[in-house]
Amino acid sequence: MNIAPNILNAVNEWLTPTFDQETQAAVKELMTTSPKELEESFYKNLEFGTGGMRGVMGIGNNRINKYTLGKNTQGISDYMHEVFPNEPLKVVIAYDCRHNSNTLAKVVADVFSANGIQVYLFSDLRPTPELSFALKYLKCQCGIVLTASHNPPEYNGYKVYWQDGGQIVPPQDKEIVNVIENLSYDKIKFSPNEDLIQYIDTEIDKAFIKSSIENASFDTPAEAKDNLQIVFTSLHGTSIKSVPDTLSQAGYKNVHIVPEQAIPDGNFPTVKSPNPEEPEALTMALALADKTNSDIVVGTDPDCDRLGVAVRNNDGKMILLNGNQTMVLMTSFLLKQWKKAGKLNGKQFIGSTIVSTPMIMELATSYGVECKVGLTGFKWIAKMIKDFPELEFIGGGEESFGFMVGDAVRDKDAVAATLLICEVAAQAKAAGSSVYKELLQLYVENGFYKEYLVSLTKKGMEGLQEINQMMIDLRENPLKEINGQRVIMVEDYQSSIALNLLDGSESTMDIPKSNVLIYYTEDGSKICARPSGTEPKIKFYISVNAEIESVLDFDEAEKFLDSKIQNIIADMQLN
Repeated sequence: MNIAPNILNAVNEWLTPTFDQETQAAVKELMTTSPKELEESFYKNLEFGTGGMRGVMGIGNNRINKYTLGKNTQGISDYMHEVFPNEPLKVVIAYDCRHNSNTLAKVVADVFSANGIQVYLFSDLRPTPELSFALKYLKCQCGIVLTASHNPPEYNGYKVYWQDGGQIVPPQDKEIVNVIENLSYDKIKFSPNEDLIQYIDTEIDKAFIKSSIENASFDTPAEAKDNLQIVFTSLHGTSIKSVPDTLSQAGYKNVHIVPEQAIPDGNFPTVKSPNPEEPEALTMALALADKTNSDIVVGTDPDCDRLGVAVRNNDGKMILLNGNQTMVLMTSFLLKQWKKAGKLNGKQFIGSTIVSTPMIMELATSYGVECKVGLTGFKWIAKMIKDFPELEFIGGGEESFGFMVGDAVRDKDAVAATLLICEVAAQAKAAGSSVYKELLQLYVENGFYKEYLVSLTKKGMEGLQEINQMMIDLRENPLKEINGQRVIMVEDYQSSIALNLLDGSESTMDIPKSNVLIYYTEDGSKICARPSGTEPKIKFYISVNAEIESVLDFDEAEKFLDSKIQNIIADMQLN
């Protein structure tokens, strides 16, 4: 068997006494029976991406296991001692429904405690946003959640939060990664100090739900809540721990929970993927909605930071909204409520990301509120709150079905967002409207923006090379025309240069570097190319738009925009 030198070096390290006998035996088994799997497991170190570290569980430095997570945790422990030298160190840990999440969470707790750090460990699975809340509530310097969001069952992951409640961002992320990379596996302290591990549960739950209701409730009359029929599914995930109680305590009585999906299960047995972005995931919820004649369907991903929403159109048929549509609806509702309460005075802002709908900028302008736009991922929206303490954060979101209401949680939060979209629905219905009608009216007022995501999966080492080559080609041979429209601007977030193709001028973008390219065409279309930071995918985000004078123009405009999107896909050979 011919093994590349770098892989062989990594394999040999895992055959030393630093690793337990079971691990060494598993490595030897791979060497004899699965050389391709051995290569995939050891060809690189698992890396931190936009949503932390996420990967397949198994042995090897490119897999999620006690050693890779132990090394992360040891590195973070060393870093915490360095940057907080005279403070009592505290960390809080949560985990989701995935296989091994509870045991891996205990490994992480053990390593922190072995390094003299006080650990608060949730006694059972909890939503990711509750981890962010608990970090601030308990005044910890760091928080960890074991989750792989909506990835397939064989995945798990490790997300790191800092003392502001948001995920790590520059400079902490690079500094922490440097410490981890310079650490050898034999330096990991696995022997726990159980006296420093404290289990937490109901006190934090109560405070978290109370906070969610305070942030996402807006004087909706009890009668309006009583008249709203809701279907909710947790898709076998953690939201069952918080969302039903939050809705109940907020006064929503008619909540129909999909029973087959209410039990947490890392196999996700009733869906192909527990991803609320994908229509198939909400099939059972939509069936229950028709059975109960419900007004709205909400489904959350396994760690309860993202939500999928379906509402009835003007023909009474349930349709799925995309992440941009729910973001626009919830942001508009928040702005309207803040304006009604007289709370808009020029010192507020909303947050979005470079891959999300440009419509959010139009919405902000209509209310005279600033919209700050960051890189993909809610850690950048959380950073905005930290960077501009003189401004109040109203809310923010991105196209990937996430939303954040206020700053009690510094990450996307499907608990508060579920309550918020129900407030939108209840108030609309009480006024003789609907969520769908409200969306169409927003298109009339701000322009009809339609988005579409093309996601190309490229697995393994070869897939990574293919994705890298696609980005190289797009950079070195930039498109001059897309679907018959001239490209007028190219933004390269890796070089921080925006190139105006009309006059050849360049400008520097003041935003952290990222492997992202955005093309703008003369008809207002926007196409963004971005490799995923958490999955073996390259994503193309397409946004097109048109003006409509009334809701009666919607159907014709939608056909026109759908056709334009398909033409762009064909022209760029993305199908």
